[in-house]
Amino acid sequence: CNNAGVAAGGLLWTITEPDWRWLIGVNLWGVINGIRAFVPLLLAQGDGHLVNTASAAGLVTPPLMGPYCATKDAVVAISEILYRDLRLAGSHVGVSVLCPGHVQTAIGESERNRPPWAPLRAGIETDPAAQRVRSIVRQQLQSGIEPDEVAARVLDAVRSNRFYILTHPEWNVAIETRLRDILENRAPAPFERTPR
Repeated sequence: CNNAGVAAGGLLWTITEPDWRWLIGVNLWGVINGIRAFVPLLLAQGDGHLVNTASAAGLVTPPLMGPYCATKDAVVAISEILYRDLRLAGSHVGVSVLCPGHVQTAIGESERNRPPWAPLRAGIETDPAAQRVRSIVRQQLQSGIEPDEVAARVLDAVRSNRFYILTHPEWNVAIETRLRDILENRAPAPFERTPR
Protein backbone atom coordinates (compact mmCIF):
# COMPACT_ATOMS: atom_id res chain seq x y z
CA CYS A 1 0.00 0.00 0.00
CA ASN A 2 1.53 3.25 -1.18
CA ASN A 3 -0.13 5.57 1.30
CA ALA A 4 1.33 9.02 1.83
CA GLY A 5 -0.26 12.42 1.86
CA VAL A 6 0.27 15.99 2.94
CA ALA A 7 -1.86 18.99 2.10
CA ALA A 8 -1.53 22.71 1.56
CA GLY A 9 -4.18 24.99 0.16
CA GLY A 10 -5.18 28.47 -0.79
CA LEU A 11 -5.70 30.48 -3.93
CA LEU A 12 -3.65 28.83 -6.64
CA TRP A 13 -1.52 31.88 -7.44
CA THR A 14 -0.51 32.22 -3.78
CA ILE A 15 0.94 28.71 -3.46
CA THR A 16 4.72 28.92 -3.21
CA GLU A 17 7.20 26.81 -5.14
CA PRO A 18 8.37 25.10 -1.92
CA ASP A 19 4.73 24.18 -1.19
CA TRP A 20 4.43 22.61 -4.65
CA ARG A 21 7.75 20.76 -4.31
CA TRP A 22 6.79 19.42 -0.88
CA LEU A 23 3.39 18.12 -1.98
CA ILE A 24 4.74 16.63 -5.21
CA GLY A 25 7.61 15.03 -3.29
CA VAL A 26 5.35 13.29 -0.78
CA ASN A 27 2.06 12.72 -2.61
CA LEU A 28 3.40 11.81 -6.03
CA TRP A 29 7.02 10.76 -5.63
CA GLY A 30 6.07 8.64 -2.63
CA VAL A 31 3.82 6.56 -4.89
CA ILE A 32 6.34 6.53 -7.76
CA ASN A 33 9.08 5.30 -5.43
CA GLY A 34 6.75 2.64 -4.04
CA ILE A 35 5.94 1.41 -7.55
CA ARG A 36 9.61 1.32 -8.51
CA ALA A 37 10.54 -0.55 -5.31
CA PHE A 38 7.73 -3.09 -5.10
CA VAL A 39 6.41 -3.85 -8.59
CA PRO A 40 9.63 -5.63 -9.65
CA LEU A 41 9.37 -7.80 -6.51
CA LEU A 42 5.71 -8.60 -7.21
CA LEU A 43 6.57 -9.44 -10.82
CA ALA A 44 9.40 -11.72 -9.72
CA GLN A 45 7.13 -13.65 -7.38
CA GLY A 46 4.39 -13.73 -10.02
CA ASP A 47 1.63 -12.57 -7.69
CA GLY A 48 0.53 -9.77 -5.41
CA HIS A 49 -1.49 -6.59 -5.36
CA LEU A 50 -0.49 -2.93 -5.17
CA VAL A 51 -2.78 -0.26 -3.71
CA ASN A 52 -2.01 3.40 -4.42
CA THR A 53 -3.77 5.93 -2.20
CA ALA A 54 -5.02 8.91 -4.17
CA SER A 55 -8.12 10.76 -2.95
CA ALA A 56 -11.60 11.70 -4.06
CA ALA A 57 -9.80 15.00 -4.70
CA GLY A 58 -7.91 13.15 -7.43
CA LEU A 59 -11.19 12.77 -9.33
CA VAL A 60 -12.64 16.25 -8.78
CA THR A 61 -11.29 19.78 -8.56
CA PRO A 62 -12.65 21.76 -5.61
CA PRO A 63 -11.36 25.31 -5.19
CA LEU A 64 -8.45 26.15 -2.89
CA MET A 65 -6.90 22.66 -3.16
CA GLY A 66 -4.69 23.02 -6.26
CA PRO A 67 -1.48 21.21 -5.30
CA TYR A 68 -3.29 18.45 -3.44
CA CYS A 69 -5.72 17.77 -6.29
CA ALA A 70 -2.96 17.90 -8.89
CA THR A 71 -0.84 15.31 -7.09
CA LYS A 72 -3.75 13.01 -6.30
CA ASP A 73 -5.05 13.25 -9.88
CA ALA A 74 -1.57 12.18 -11.01
CA VAL A 75 -1.72 9.18 -8.64
CA VAL A 76 -5.03 8.11 -10.24
CA ALA A 77 -3.51 8.44 -13.72
CA ILE A 78 -0.33 6.49 -12.97
CA SER A 79 -2.39 3.80 -11.24
CA GLU A 80 -4.53 3.38 -14.36
CA ILE A 81 -1.40 3.25 -16.51
CA LEU A 82 0.29 0.79 -14.14
CA TYR A 83 -2.75 -1.49 -14.42
CA ARG A 84 -2.55 -1.35 -18.23
CA ASP A 85 1.24 -1.77 -18.25
CA LEU A 86 1.00 -4.88 -16.08
CA ARG A 87 -1.68 -6.38 -18.36
CA LEU A 88 0.50 -5.54 -21.40
CA ALA A 89 3.39 -7.38 -19.72
CA GLY A 90 1.14 -10.41 -19.19
CA SER A 91 1.24 -10.06 -15.41
CA HIS A 92 -1.54 -10.99 -13.02
CA VAL A 93 -0.30 -8.56 -10.33
CA GLY A 94 -3.32 -6.59 -9.17
CA VAL A 95 -3.60 -2.84 -8.85
CA SER A 96 -6.15 -0.70 -7.03
CA VAL A 97 -6.39 3.03 -6.52
CA LEU A 98 -7.96 4.23 -3.29
CA CYS A 99 -9.92 7.48 -3.64
CA PRO A 100 -11.38 8.18 -0.21
CA GLY A 101 -13.39 11.18 0.81
CA HIS A 102 -12.90 12.55 4.29
CA VAL A 103 -11.23 10.15 6.71
CA GLN A 104 -10.43 10.88 10.35
CA THR A 105 -6.68 11.39 9.94
CA ALA A 106 -4.17 14.10 10.82
CA ILE A 107 -3.68 15.28 7.22
CA GLY A 108 -5.18 18.63 8.27
CA GLU A 109 -2.07 19.10 10.40
CA SER A 110 0.42 18.40 7.63
CA GLU A 111 2.52 21.39 8.69
CA ARG A 112 4.01 19.22 11.44
CA ASN A 113 5.88 17.29 8.73
CA ARG A 114 7.18 20.21 6.68
CA PRO A 115 10.87 20.04 5.86
CA PRO A 116 13.00 23.11 6.68
CA TRP A 117 13.28 24.02 2.99
CA ALA A 118 9.46 24.34 2.70
CA PRO A 119 8.40 26.63 5.57
CA LEU A 120 4.87 27.99 5.83
CA ARG A 121 4.58 30.95 3.52
CA ALA A 122 4.72 34.39 5.08
CA GLY A 123 1.32 35.74 6.07
CA ILE A 124 -0.50 32.42 5.87
CA GLU A 125 -1.68 32.73 9.45
CA THR A 126 -3.65 35.85 8.48
CA ASP A 127 -4.61 34.79 4.91
CA PRO A 128 -8.44 34.51 4.95
CA ALA A 129 -8.54 31.94 2.12
CA ALA A 130 -5.96 29.70 3.81
CA GLN A 131 -7.72 29.97 7.14
CA ARG A 132 -11.05 29.13 5.50
CA VAL A 133 -9.53 26.02 3.93
CA ARG A 134 -8.02 24.91 7.25
CA SER A 135 -11.30 25.36 9.09
CA ILE A 136 -13.32 23.49 6.47
CA VAL A 137 -10.79 20.67 6.24
CA ARG A 138 -10.66 20.19 10.01
CA GLN A 139 -14.47 20.04 10.23
CA GLN A 140 -14.70 17.60 7.34
CA LEU A 141 -11.97 15.35 8.71
CA GLN A 142 -13.59 15.25 12.15
CA SER A 143 -16.86 14.12 10.59
CA GLY A 144 -15.14 11.70 8.21
CA ILE A 145 -15.17 7.92 8.34
CA GLU A 146 -12.85 5.91 10.55
CA PRO A 147 -9.56 4.60 9.08
CA ASP A 148 -10.62 1.06 10.03
CA GLU A 149 -13.60 1.36 7.69
CA VAL A 150 -11.32 2.43 4.84
CA ALA A 151 -8.98 -0.47 5.60
CA ALA A 152 -11.86 -2.95 5.42
CA ARG A 153 -12.92 -1.56 2.04
CA VAL A 154 -9.36 -1.78 0.75
CA LEU A 155 -9.05 -5.39 1.87
CA ASP A 156 -12.36 -6.24 0.20
CA ALA A 157 -11.21 -4.55 -3.04
CA VAL A 158 -7.91 -6.44 -3.03
CA ARG A 159 -9.68 -9.75 -2.42
CA SER A 160 -12.13 -9.08 -5.26
CA ASN A 161 -9.42 -7.53 -7.51
CA ARG A 162 -11.38 -4.28 -7.87
CA PHE A 163 -9.46 -1.35 -9.33
CA TYR A 164 -11.29 1.78 -8.09
CA ILE A 165 -11.94 2.02 -4.35
CA LEU A 166 -14.39 4.84 -3.67
CA THR A 167 -15.44 5.24 -0.05
CA HIS A 168 -17.91 8.12 -0.20
CA PRO A 169 -20.84 7.81 -2.66
CA GLU A 170 -21.77 11.44 -2.02
CA TRP A 171 -18.71 12.44 -4.09
CA ASN A 172 -20.17 10.70 -7.17
CA VAL A 173 -22.17 13.81 -8.11
CA ALA A 174 -19.01 15.91 -8.32
CA ILE A 175 -17.17 13.16 -10.22
CA GLU A 176 -20.01 12.81 -12.73
CA THR A 177 -20.30 16.59 -13.12
CA ARG A 178 -16.59 16.86 -13.91
CA LEU A 179 -16.80 14.07 -16.49
CA ARG A 180 -19.85 15.69 -18.11
CA ASP A 181 -18.05 19.05 -18.21
CA ILE A 182 -15.20 17.36 -20.07
CA LEU A 183 -17.38 15.34 -22.47
CA GLU A 184 -19.67 18.28 -23.21
CA ASN A 185 -16.74 20.69 -23.68
CA ARG A 186 -17.96 23.18 -21.10
CA ALA A 187 -16.26 25.21 -18.40
CA PRO A 188 -16.01 23.59 -14.96
CA ALA A 189 -19.29 23.78 -13.06
CA PRO A 190 -19.34 25.09 -9.48
CA PHE A 191 -18.07 22.39 -7.12
CA GLU A 192 -20.74 20.44 -5.25
CA ARG A 193 -20.28 17.05 -3.61
CA THR A 194 -23.96 16.32 -3.22
CA PRO A 195 -27.05 17.39 -5.17
CA ARG A 196 -29.13 20.25 -3.82
